[in-house]
Amino acid sequence: MPVTFFDPGQMTARLDLETAEPQSDGQGGAVPVWSVLSSMWARIEPVSFVVSEKGAATETAVVTHRIWVRFRDSILGGQRFRKGERLFVIRAVRDPDETRRYLVCHCEEEGA
Repeated sequence: MPVTFFDPGQMTARLDLETAEPQSDGQGGAVPVWSVLSSMWARIEPVSFVVSEKGAATETAVVTHRIWVRFRDSILGGQRFRKGERLFVIRAVRDPDETRRYLVCHCEEEGA
């Protein structure tokens, strides 16, 4: 497999990696409480923007991104990145050339 060339100088976004822990809601259920695991430099690449009709005169938009970070085992699908008020939910994680140098996280932006 060819080695992916990536300039780490393109990692100009500072992101917080967050994970959810269920907390009791006092009524027998649970609500997710997000906590920061670590902060890291990343490159955010917008990929697509899809608008779909959800019902009677309502539309939803899904914005997807590729987020490049340095390799670490602690990044998993279901976690999220935060950049200020922007939230990027991690849907899938892959090592693009299997050298354990970088990860590409396929994300959807919440509230876009």
